[in-house]
Amino acid sequence: MLIHARVGKTIARGGWHTYALTAGAVTATAAAGARAVDADSAWYRALDKPSWQPPSWAFGAVWTPLYASIAWAGGRALNRAGGRVRLRLAASLAANLTLNAGWNWLFFGRRSPKAGLLGAALLNMSNAELLYRTARADPTAARALLPYATWCVFATALNSSILRLNPS
Repeated sequence: MLIHARVGKTIARGGWHTYALTAGAVTATAAAGARAVDADSAWYRALDKPSWQPPSWAFGAVWTPLYASIAWAGGRALNRAGGRVRLRLAASLAANLTLNAGWNWLFFGRRSPKAGLLGAALLNMSNAELLYRTARADPTAARALLPYATWCVFATALNSSILRLNPS
């Protein structure tokens, strides 16, 4: 309750405080998700993967600027939104970041491409909703989220292919 009140005051204050909040939330998301990932595990190495899967190093190289764009776009849109639009946008961003970190725990943590695919589908729906809400507050911020949403669709296709290649 106290954290919720402080977050609400930070968002209401606007300016750099909002960017600090979104950067902190995105950083926490990245850290929480990374805790579940073990791309060197025997389980993951044993999975058949499609020939078009990027090399392991590419994921960090892609996610770093994507996370930065989420933090920037979230802060910008929240600073331009007001009232209920702002509250709904903040809730949408929080849900999206939760689903973002959750995918890692479903796929790697549970060692389940099937659970990962379900999480990816939910994340894609959340991305569409986040883009909608962000565009209402600030179209420029919404455009900044498009690479993130596109990468998530690509990751969903990759997850789907891994599931197809490893049905058991």
